[in-house]
Amino acid sequence: MTPAPVIELRGISTRLGGQWVHRELDLAVARGDLLALVGGSGAGKTTLLRQMIGLARPTRGEVLLFGQTHNEGRRAERFARLRRMGVLFQHGALFSALSVFDNVAFPLREFGGLQEDEIRPLVLAKLAQVELEARHARLMPAELSGGMVKRAALARALALEPELLLLDEPTAGLDPERSAGFVRLIRQLHAELGLTVVFVTHDLDTLAALATRVAVLAEHRILASGTLEEIQAVDHPFIQKFFRYHTTVDDHPAESQSQT
Repeated sequence: MTPAPVIELRGISTRLGGQWVHRELDLAVARGDLLALVGGSGAGKTTLLRQMIGLARPTRGEVLLFGQTHNEGRRAERFARLRRMGVLFQHGALFSALSVFDNVAFPLREFGGLQEDEIRPLVLAKLAQVELEARHARLMPAELSGGMVKRAALARALALEPELLLLDEPTAGLDPERSAGFVRLIRQLHAELGLTVVFVTHDLDTLAALATRVAVLAEHRILASGTLEEIQAVDHPFIQKFFRYHTTVDDHPAESQSQT
């Protein structure tokens, strides 16, 4: 018997500002996937990610998380379901007034039901898991580099030991070396923790290094999903143009920047 998808989108239609962003969109994310969601600017990738999280609702259709909609069950059941998910927003979304320690401790204090003497070793363990040191715990977000912000936010996302990790542009704003290091870290955590990962990206290097599956969002729907090799072989004008353009930009970054 095939296990139920970790995330399933059924007939998602989303209307924003009088325009349809999604129309009858379907997508299933299997346990253990590293799924990249790609598409052009304004295609609704982040909107779709927010619907998976439960921060936004589609106009029509269903979002199922672990086989249930966000509204199913009693309040305690809904909270338990959300605890199985961690989220890394594009710019980290750390609380600027809290230290790194308190940012990572926040979900443990709010939802973990733990005492302070239990929280400290857990926070330090999560920081170590994302390759930050104990001394970084006392720093404020404004004192962190871009790469450290990503890692601190990732530690917070992992604080409640989730099964599912959702990432919005995980390598945006990082230089190539830090981007490669962050991708390596996510792959390592995916393998060690048995995570299912869904991430939005426009970066082909991140896509090629991280994704086991790719879903292409365009024309208000998922045009195709499969391995990167399978997607690149799809004979559709948008898909061919998308990968050709992004490969050209990656191969000639200086030229690309001079034209913007």
